[in-house]
Amino acid sequence: MHGARSAVLRVKRERSPFGPWLNALERRSSVKVVITAAANKLARIAWAVLSSGDEYRSTTISMAI
Repeated sequence: MHGARSAVLRVKRERSPFGPWLNALERRSSVKVVITAAANKLARIAWAVLSSGDEYRSTTISMAI
């Protein structure tokens, strides 16, 4: 949660693969919901990478919820 909070509040969204997704979510939800959703997304990515043994590839991230 703390890492997601930092990312949501401080990341330069125009340079991040999460930028458009965060912007769209923030337009329709509160900041607390955005932070929780970002933490969930980051945890799912970490689990997928660790369980598969593959390297992280940001181009395969689905930006839709």
